Amino acid sequence: MKRILLLLLVTSTFITAQNNTSYWQQHVDYTMDVDIDVENYQYKGTQKLVYTNNSPDDLKKVFYHLYFNAFQPGSEMDLRLQNIVDPDGRMVTNIGAKENPVYESRIAKLKPNEIGYLKVNSLKQNGENLQYTIEGTILEVTLNTSILSGEQVVFEMEFEGQVPVHIRRAGRNSEDGVALSMAQWYPKMAEYDFEGWHAHPYIAREFHQVWGDFDVTLHIDKKYTVAATGYLQNPQEIGHGYEDKTKKINLPKGNKLAWHFKAPKVLDFTWAADSNYVHDIRIAKNGVKLHFFYKNEAKYKKAWKEMQPYMEQSLDFFNEHIGPYAWEKYSVIQGGDGGMEYAMCTLVAGGKTLGEIVGTAFHELAHSWFQQLLASNESKHSWMDEGFTTYISTLASNKILKKEDGKPKGGRSYRGYLYAVENQIEEPLTTHADRFNTNVAYSIGSYTKGSMFLTQLNYIIGEENTANTIKKFYNDFKFKHPTPNDIKRTAEKVSGLQLDWYLNEWIETTHTIDYAVAKVEGKDIKLARVGKMPMPIDITVEYIDGTSEEFYIPLNLLRGEKPTTATILKDWAWGNPTYTFKANKEVKSVEIDTSGLMADVNRENNIFKN
Repeated sequence: MKRILLLLLVTSTFITAQNNTSYWQQHVDYTMDVDIDVENYQYKGTQKLVYTNNSPDDLKKVFYHLYFNAFQPGSEMDLRLQNIVDPDGRMVTNIGAKENPVYESRIAKLKPNEIGYLKVNSLKQNGENLQYTIEGTILEVTLNTSILSGEQVVFEMEFEGQVPVHIRRAGRNSEDGVALSMAQWYPKMAEYDFEGWHAHPYIAREFHQVWGDFDVTLHIDKKYTVAATGYLQNPQEIGHGYEDKTKKINLPKGNKLAWHFKAPKVLDFTWAADSNYVHDIRIAKNGVKLHFFYKNEAKYKKAWKEMQPYMEQSLDFFNEHIGPYAWEKYSVIQGGDGGMEYAMCTLVAGGKTLGEIVGTAFHELAHSWFQQLLASNESKHSWMDEGFTTYISTLASNKILKKEDGKPKGGRSYRGYLYAVENQIEEPLTTHADRFNTNVAYSIGSYTKGSMFLTQLNYIIGEENTANTIKKFYNDFKFKHPTPNDIKRTAEKVSGLQLDWYLNEWIETTHTIDYAVAKVEGKDIKLARVGKMPMPIDITVEYIDGTSEEFYIPLNLLRGEKPTTATILKDWAWGNPTYTFKANKEVKSVEIDTSGLMADVNRENNIFKN
């Protein structure tokens, strides 16, 4: 009967999928009980994992990630640091001069009591012992019995770990002095989707994760305040700012507290702990509780207090411009080594000034939509989560912090992309995040060019259509794993225009946009496509008599036109490198794309003046 019910659920998922009639996704339910020793940074735990195979396939193997194993000399992460030309500065030491740097991997120098590790001591499937092997950060498990399509099985594990010296994202004793930043800290089931298993080694980039529910109990020194994914189930036995102050606190005896959290419909479980955290709570207009955890030090207090009302405003902005935040709690936690998004929380480093942290915090909160709700594959499509997050958080910052209009802008925000083009370091955004040739190419591609995908969409289909595309994307794909095709199809449905050419050219190639005003004689205007990538064109023409007129040239591949008040001309066929039209009066000047939203790599040839 259980399998029949599960198959019915799978069938229901098939029916409700938006752009793929065979859409499905796996599901996990974790129950973990973990004891932490804050003196030696080691921990032991048990894990019960209920795994539901919603796929149409029978699974003979499963894979787990053991992320902390990356922080060991000789690991793939270590070797990558030693061989990439521009290693992450947080992960290396410069043993050369500033002018002539020589980088040494920090991982390579870790001592046995400083490394990270995750060890699996036992693993069972439905009560029967399993055989498994470990290769670096991947645990490969050969199943005793295949997990049939629509079937649910129970894995039980005993594991132990050691928290590494803080080098990247997670670890002990961060630069800010936070004792424990606990991300990617437990054996975690790898994702299996329509492309198969995603059991990639941990090199330092981001993740593709399985939707699930978490029930986690952490036993830790009672002096430590814990900030975590999920809702604390026993606040009156904990205190530390979580308690209902109108009720009695019943702290248990002993040196440790048992922190019991539950987190529904999330991708991960992350926590941080420190014996010197301040814990503030701010309740937003929609009832969401915003929690803030930061070091109780004078150099941090002012900025972390100042940030709090801005975070509420950014929450309101994202709710309005994307869709409602899906949980009742969000925590901004001092920890980590920059900013990194997790389920229902973020780890943010620094905070000596407001400017040092507020922009990062906006960006990480926006990830609660573009990744934690719209869970694209960060490893394969880093431009979707980082780019879309950069786009919407930039709009929020412009509106809230800079008091601007909150509308998309090109110009200066495109400088990183133009730098990559000019220096010939750009790579296609179909490149796996770990496999970019340089870190700078990854960063510019994922954050800047990914953001420009949406910024330019305003130019191609119109501002209102783009805004509605984002909202429809949220409504159709929240709690799912959308792909690049899904954002393209959503924009097509909203605008009525065809955009396959745009996804292909902008994401799958490194073709550039370059249009020029080739010739102007009297009323005749000749334009040229110099770059390889085609686009629709907006033209501003100023006449000799002082009047002006806007023209719009649709691209034939669009099979339509965006909403515009401009004079619409005939389509420009992409295969034709030139386009000629006659204006209504004698021309004084011509300019292509006065909005600056089109990423033209050479704007000098966009203007003609008589």
